[in-house]
Amino acid sequence: MDDLRTTLLTLSPDDRRDFGRFIQRQRRKATGRLDSHLYELLVQAKELKPEQLVARLYPDEANPVAYYALRKRLMRHLTDYLLLRQRQLDTTAAATVRGQLTLAQYLFEAGIPRLAWNTLRKAEKLARENEQYEPLNAVYNLQIQHADSPHAVPLDEIIARYRLNKKAAGEEERANIADSLLRQRLRETRVRGRAAVPVDAILQNILTEYDLQEAFARSPSLLSRLMSIARSAMLIRRDFTTFAAFIERCYKLMERRHGFAPAQRGHQLRLLYMLAHALYRSRRFAESVAYLEKGHAIMNAGPARQFGEFEPRFTFLLAANYAFLRRNAESICLLEKALHGPKPLALADDLTARFQLTFHYFAEGKIAKANQALLGLARTDHWLEQHLGLEWMLNRNIGETLIQAELGNTELALSRLRATERVLREQFPAVPANAADAIEAVPVGGPYYAVLVFLALVGEVIEDPAAARQPEFMARVAHVPAFLTQEREDLQVVSFYAWLRARVLGRPYYDVLLELAHAYTTTE
Repeated sequence: MDDLRTTLLTLSPDDRRDFGRFIQRQRRKATGRLDSHLYELLVQAKELKPEQLVARLYPDEANPVAYYALRKRLMRHLTDYLLLRQRQLDTTAAATVRGQLTLAQYLFEAGIPRLAWNTLRKAEKLARENEQYEPLNAVYNLQIQHADSPHAVPLDEIIARYRLNKKAAGEEERANIADSLLRQRLRETRVRGRAAVPVDAILQNILTEYDLQEAFARSPSLLSRLMSIARSAMLIRRDFTTFAAFIERCYKLMERRHGFAPAQRGHQLRLLYMLAHALYRSRRFAESVAYLEKGHAIMNAGPARQFGEFEPRFTFLLAANYAFLRRNAESICLLEKALHGPKPLALADDLTARFQLTFHYFAEGKIAKANQALLGLARTDHWLEQHLGLEWMLNRNIGETLIQAELGNTELALSRLRATERVLREQFPAVPANAADAIEAVPVGGPYYAVLVFLALVGEVIEDPAAARQPEFMARVAHVPAFLTQEREDLQVVSFYAWLRARVLGRPYYDVLLELAHAYTTTE
């Protein structure tokens, strides 16, 4: 894979055109032609191998050394172009503060301290209002450096503000470290699936180590970090209902008391996504959609580049909600548009979109299309388990089993089912009770015991479809371990169980799925 080509292909059509012009302005005519020629070769539809590129660029005599030097030069052009573009497009408070700081430094050097100090005051006010702690620290350092000026603020006042800012900045930095550290430790345990993970102990140790036990939502940025930490723990505990109520209360309180400045829109979008996701997992679909639409309105009001990272996540969650609001056809349109948009999705987003599309096609009864979407994942079990976790891989395999069963490919469906069972039995063998050590017996499958029960029932239906309508079998399905229909369970798992229940009841899959998904909401 050519990393330079990959990077260049992320540019939009307009940016590609502008970059081509930028190259020509940077170099001499003869050299510029080679730079442009390499650029055009790299962004064409068919990828060329290095030796082919060398031959195209130097037809008279191959010159690999010159070719690699040319690549480096093109990469420098791209870096310069993106830096200039960033400065032109970045309308955030942080960018404005950095610009004012640069102007103030120039004015001091030019011997105009009065104007320099006026500029610093504006920069300080803007940075403080928008919680831009890092650039504000640079502003205070420059103020301290020039505190001997007759136009300066008293030094004692500057130092007092500097210390307050350092305290706030330190708290945010510690929250950022705690967030990343917790995610890393939970990621390390995710490969084992739902094996016992001491989430509360991990969380408490990290908060204590970074002195965040008493921290609360004093600012949008800190609130965003703290909610991210709490959400990481919630995803393991699956306590979606409690977290949804908590984050909704915190968000509304922040919105009412402080509001969100334009420079804080990124933090606001993170909070809205976490809130909408928790509401979705709590089966409060309409409320989740309302918050997602609010987030989309914010994104549409700002530069597309500024909020680009949020667009796929909001789209995927909106599509998931629509499926449970009888708007599944709209879900399919959203995901297909995302997959075939002008800008390719990141790998993780691409896989998520394809797997989610599999579910929506299946719910719509378009089984062949669901199968094609699943084949589009093109990843092995090992790769999925290592990169996305055990549960991601299990969900893919169970989905494939049900699709093949619907297509009538009995042997293929059973083969995938047996392979899934084997993974769970090997990774989670039975543990006998040990009275001496106060250890309770653990059945084979451990935290996935219910999945094994479910797979066994699915296997019986695949081998003998008529078995699903037998009273004894119907009773067993009704008593599948309760976790399958509790409000804490992943809706993906509920969607699998709905297939089995639909077979038992002899009713359309989608109708049964919606009944199960809304069962908790209606009895809450």
